[in-house]
Amino acid sequence: MTSLFKKSLFASVLGTGMILSAFASAAEFKACQITDTGGVDDKGFNQTAWKGIQDAEKELGVVGKLLESKAETDYVPNINSFISEKCDIIITVGFLLGDATKTAAEANPGTKFSIVDFAYDPVVPNILGQVYATDEAAFLAGYLAAGVSKTGIVGTFGGINIPPVTIFMDGFVHGVNYYNKQKGTSVQVLGWDVEKREGLFTNNFSSLDDGRAFAKNLNEEGADIVMPVAGPVGQGSAALASEMGTDRLKIIGVDVDQYLTDPEHKGVFLTSVLKRMDSTVVEAIRQVKEGTFQGGVIVGTLASGGVGIAPYHDLESEVSDELKGELDAIAAGIKDGSINVKGM
Repeated sequence: MTSLFKKSLFASVLGTGMILSAFASAAEFKACQITDTGGVDDKGFNQTAWKGIQDAEKELGVVGKLLESKAETDYVPNINSFISEKCDIIITVGFLLGDATKTAAEANPGTKFSIVDFAYDPVVPNILGQVYATDEAAFLAGYLAAGVSKTGIVGTFGGINIPPVTIFMDGFVHGVNYYNKQKGTSVQVLGWDVEKREGLFTNNFSSLDDGRAFAKNLNEEGADIVMPVAGPVGQGSAALASEMGTDRLKIIGVDVDQYLTDPEHKGVFLTSVLKRMDSTVVEAIRQVKEGTFQGGVIVGTLASGGVGIAPYHDLESEVSDELKGELDAIAAGIKDGSINVKGM
């Protein structure tokens, strides 16, 4: 083989390799996520949504990218960064990114967006909202709390008075009320008035000290089971319950199974109200890859597996077989529509 032929062959192979490399790069599907200020390690919905990206990497062969927002002023620059990067789908996480996502989507109609825990009315054609019927799962948690409480008083508090928070609190209260109706009891809920839409809120999703203080105040008023709906704030409540002992205070987690995500205090969690953002994130990415994406909403329900309650773990012995059977029957009733979680 002459040296000239070798050089020609090498150049040809090299050129082919460069073309293939460029083709692979062009074909790379990028799923890009932006967190709210809670960060990706919030042991809550940011972390679970990121798990959805990671699952999509394995299941769908996409490349996941992440930008964390340290402050609300990061939302717009982070979105613009991913638009410039030509992400195939930009997934924003949380109610607080609602305005920034809408503005960016309307200015960039060729870019596909999906937002976790928010939806638009009217629909924005290039945004798919991911929302969850968490009141269905919280209804079960409220019934459970009423059945386990020794004091006949349970409590809840939120981070901010916004729909993705209060839907948990609504379901919890209605679940307790359903227990009272079925049993002829009068278990009381502190922290949220469904009718007045007023209750206890820390006005943040970050202060563990607030989580401790709010749970302590509710406990001092008689609540022996508390459901914080405030992201990482609830870790402060769990730390307090761990110090006090579960005979005095038990915690119901939200978003994820906090027995698993807060191992230091795992023994205090009676259950957690699960919002499976990972499953809806994978579905949004799948729709873009398959060419079926359109604006609107995905709704995670008890029937679809988008919401649920976690196992009782270390506190299983606190839940009687009778109560477990009742909860199974209620779950079936919610799924078939015979039980209304919006109130009696």
